[in-house]
Amino acid sequence: MGQRRSPLDVVELERLAARGWRGTEAEPWGDWLLRAGGAGFSSRAHSALVVGDPGVPLPAAVDRVVAWYAARGLRPCVQLPGRQARPADAVFAAAGWDRDEDTIVMTVELDDGEPGPRATVRLAPEPDEAWLAACRQHGTPLPAGAEVVLTGADRTAFASVLGEDGEVVAVARGVLTDDWLGITAVTVAEAARRGGLATSLTRGLQSWAVDEGARWCYLQVVAGNAPARALYRRLGFIEHHRYHYRRAPVG
Repeated sequence: MGQRRSPLDVVELERLAARGWRGTEAEPWGDWLLRAGGAGFSSRAHSALVVGDPGVPLPAAVDRVVAWYAARGLRPCVQLPGRQARPADAVFAAAGWDRDEDTIVMTVELDDGEPGPRATVRLAPEPDEAWLAACRQHGTPLPAGAEVVLTGADRTAFASVLGEDGEVVAVARGVLTDDWLGITAVTVAEAARRGGLATSLTRGLQSWAVDEGARWCYLQVVAGNAPARALYRRLGFIEHHRYHYRRAPVG
């Protein structure tokens, strides 16, 4: 894998990633995309994607986002990727919206000459109960609405690795969108960490994607997760851009 820059810019890559991680409802509004569903699982599936021009002045756009989520009984949330979102970010900040930590989007060009996974990686088109039980969201079990989001895309692979006792100890999700592989939901059981399983999951999904015609790969990692960032750098990933969320004040 090389260090060549992605052929997609921030807006293009975020729109592509949104196709691979869907809630149950999405409504374009100008260039923005209002999203909800999955019982609040995943901020990406439950936020307005702020890319491009909403078609109205930004203060009016804030009001529109608030009204759309309020009509559904949900706390408004926006995803603000890259420098292009800075003007909107300033308006949401001035309105008192809370800011989350940065998330880094990393990309790598795929190479069919890369070594395969060391551990045996099982792939399935849908997650079974063992996969869902092993997956974690911020260290906690998945909520009831998670499966709707995880299975909402068209071309997915659910990767897993078994431990010595036959229990699932590591999982990840892959999704193919055009010629891109997106890797999400990487989880390794605490007792199985530092054994190279995250690397094996990544390699296994990349091998599958190359066989399916993919040429590029992206993933997201929280900026504060230094071990994960170091792992993906070793696997050839480089930073493409960053994004963060803002949520409307409560009350």
